[in-house]
Amino acid sequence: MEQQLAAVMARAGHPGQVGGLQRLSGGANMESWVFVCGEHRFVLRRAPSAEWIAARPLDMAGEAELIRRAHAAAIAAPEVIADLSPEDGLGIGFIMRCLPGTAEPENALASSPALADDLARALAGIHRLDPASLAFLPRLEPAAGVENLALQFAQAGADRPIIALGLAWLRANLPPPAEPVVVHGDFRIGNVMVDQGRLSGVLDWELAHLGDGHEDLAYSCMTVWRFGRLDQPAFGLTDIASLAAAYEAAGGERFDPARFRFWLVYRTVWWALGCLSMGQSWRSGTDRSLERVVVARRCAEQELDLLLLLESEAPQAERDRALPAGTLPPAPQLGEPTAAEILTAVSEWLAATVKDKLSGRERWELAVAQNALGIVRRELAHRPSPADHLLAQDILAGRQTLSTPGLLASLRARALATLATDMPKYPALAAATKLWEHR
Repeated sequence: MEQQLAAVMARAGHPGQVGGLQRLSGGANMESWVFVCGEHRFVLRRAPSAEWIAARPLDMAGEAELIRRAHAAAIAAPEVIADLSPEDGLGIGFIMRCLPGTAEPENALASSPALADDLARALAGIHRLDPASLAFLPRLEPAAGVENLALQFAQAGADRPIIALGLAWLRANLPPPAEPVVVHGDFRIGNVMVDQGRLSGVLDWELAHLGDGHEDLAYSCMTVWRFGRLDQPAFGLTDIASLAAAYEAAGGERFDPARFRFWLVYRTVWWALGCLSMGQSWRSGTDRSLERVVVARRCAEQELDLLLLLESEAPQAERDRALPAGTLPPAPQLGEPTAAEILTAVSEWLAATVKDKLSGRERWELAVAQNALGIVRRELAHRPSPADHLLAQDILAGRQTLSTPGLLASLRARALATLATDMPKYPALAAATKLWEHR
């Protein structure tokens, strides 16, 4: 692979010996590999498979071109130096110059408040790119987008009542048409490079499209992308009013709370279904990585967030209703070890025997494997099914709503039980449990 990269680099005018090739741990979809050529560091970004990229609305050539346009417009974006060709034998993708800093969320969240202003300026700059010159980007209209989510829901079994609740709300709250702008589509902590507390680059443009700029603003404020900073709803760095003010001051359009709320609910439903699609991708053989099946279980995070977003629209009596009594988990077994205990033993062995022998991507994959073992262990102990097709259809059809006596309390209990099994360290779980159990 290093020889193939060296040939591409020479063709791009950067001859030199390639070394230090290492796959980066992040990225739920694309592959990213960092390497050194001469005295500089570069990143290879490529699709996991031809089948995977064929199903995407934006191909990698389009993504590379958009990044070039953003870089030329003085937006903090990487410099693309080469596109891969079939003859290179490296797959489908492109090579960028490596940006200074790190994309680690912990680093970004420990930065100064100035980072939030940098991010707002970057978003405003992206939204000022000329959409007419980027007509190859896909277009997202709210109504069509919601119906596409409904189709994805049907393909995933249409049996998750909380997602159905989100879809029903979206259909009832479509915003008026907005002047299309370039939307990054994945702008959040974890997808930006931060160097010495300031923004050095925006990464992962694969979901870019033309649409409503408020979608980017809302996506950046989703609970999942705050990485535990529940008290700072904008990027985990500041409040929404401050983000809106900085965005407007940088040339962004006037902030509209109603449009922001629509897209916040939309992208929460979108990511819930995106998680479920990871499992479908694994089953189909498109991507058999362990990460796919683990990310699929993150759907429960978004279901909890959806309820927290929408429950304010329920009648006060329903918001105050106590959680229904749950079934008790089975009593501990005193004889032979249970299947759950055996999984615990395997996980502990991996941590004690294997972990210190791994580094980089392999060490990260071990953590994913231990997470997978934990999910199975907790499910074997006690996990009510989150699926209820009849209830989901009733909610989609409007036969049951947040005004239905007991529905909100039942959905709360369902969300807590599922998430406690699937992703018990999700920061919003503890906050929601404390809030709802004291009703």
